Amino acid sequence: MLRRTCSHSESSDLRTINLPHPLVLLVLGIVIAAAVTWLIPAGEYQRTVDEATGRTIAVAGTYRQVPQEPVGPFDVAVAIPRGFVEGADVIATILFVGAAFFLVDRVGTLGRLLGALIKSLGSRGLLAIPIVALFFGTMGALENMQEEIVALVPVLLVFGRRIGVDAVTVVAAAAGAAVVGSAFGPTNPFQAGIALTLAELPVLEGGGLRLAMWIVGMAVWIGWTLRYAAAHRVPIEAAPLDVPSDVTARDVAIVACVVIPLAAYVIGALRFGWGFNELSGAFIVGAICVGIIARLGVTGTTVALLDGMQAMLPAALLVGLARSIALVLADGRVIDTILFSVAQPLGQVPPAVSALLMVPAQAALHVPVPSVSGQAALTMPVLIPLSDLIGLSRQVTVLAYQTGAGLMDMLTPTNGALLAVLLAAGVPYQRWLRFAIGGWALTTLVGVAGILTALAIGL
Repeated sequence: MLRRTCSHSESSDLRTINLPHPLVLLVLGIVIAAAVTWLIPAGEYQRTVDEATGRTIAVAGTYRQVPQEPVGPFDVAVAIPRGFVEGADVIATILFVGAAFFLVDRVGTLGRLLGALIKSLGSRGLLAIPIVALFFGTMGALENMQEEIVALVPVLLVFGRRIGVDAVTVVAAAAGAAVVGSAFGPTNPFQAGIALTLAELPVLEGGGLRLAMWIVGMAVWIGWTLRYAAAHRVPIEAAPLDVPSDVTARDVAIVACVVIPLAAYVIGALRFGWGFNELSGAFIVGAICVGIIARLGVTGTTVALLDGMQAMLPAALLVGLARSIALVLADGRVIDTILFSVAQPLGQVPPAVSALLMVPAQAALHVPVPSVSGQAALTMPVLIPLSDLIGLSRQVTVLAYQTGAGLMDMLTPTNGALLAVLLAAGVPYQRWLRFAIGGWALTTLVGVAGILTALAIGL
């Protein structure tokens, strides 16, 4: 999803790493990929279609060098629009699904739902934290929620004062829970969905394991948050909650307009082989229904959807540029040379070790590439063939990506949404790190356990 960036004037102490914009980094990556095609030998593996799965795989032991085909400067420029064409279905999904949820937020339904939830929990003390965390964890699993939380921070802070917890606890129950839910959510189209599609896997394959990881991961994060909250109680204030909280039948219908398309997509994927185009189409219909129910009119609905697409545009651009890098490497016929060079040492260690090494690699890469969808488009075209060569399950490779990149969203200083939430809540980045790093380590262990389970059951 979109990653907003805080300006230096907004918070100098939140920004500990000063990197160029991710779009600039990816363009630089395209240039470097082109330079690589001039520097290393071209080569290729023989490829075949696995009759059992229908997937195209590289055949181990068939690598050979081929004539060099270096990519020139103009070809680098042409690769950029080609990358957008190559990733068109993913880009469309980001724009249309993101715009539909943006519309739900724009008409106030999300705020009223949260307001009603918080008002009903106001007298329950720390027992309210798990319910709020599950709300945000579920939204993360459904639509990779992060940026939407920024506007809700003032309400959440009032809620925190009413139950006697500090701002760190509030951010943990909202933004932290959303990150965990996004990372492990089996229905998240922006993480699991994109990575599974690029891996040529059914979008709901392994859904049972991911659901179990989501449940355990959420339980671990909630437990970590409650432990901190109990040790850092603050005086309870009878602060008024000045937020609309009267959920109407119209709000319920609006939520249904974005839940039903997701449910239809799950059924369609299982029974009819639906993909991202069908998901986008379902959410276009859902967004139109939201506009009708909210009485925005044709013009109002159109403007709101365009605003939502504009908010999602940076994430869509990252996906297109990431696909361009893979295209340049493929044009120069050096992807297989890179695979051969990496597969040789990894082939000497057990597949489980290779899988676990992918987790920190994905986490480190997420600092310069803070878009989970962009990172999936960048890494899956290389890691999936590599997994085939070293005998590692594609499903395990996707789980390693989700664990490494997805959970890193709660730590990386290049995650603009996280920094915006911390800024709005008045929580210094260093203070957040001191709290979150332990929870991140524990939830990462949940991801590692999921990877080992997938290996054990042959998923």
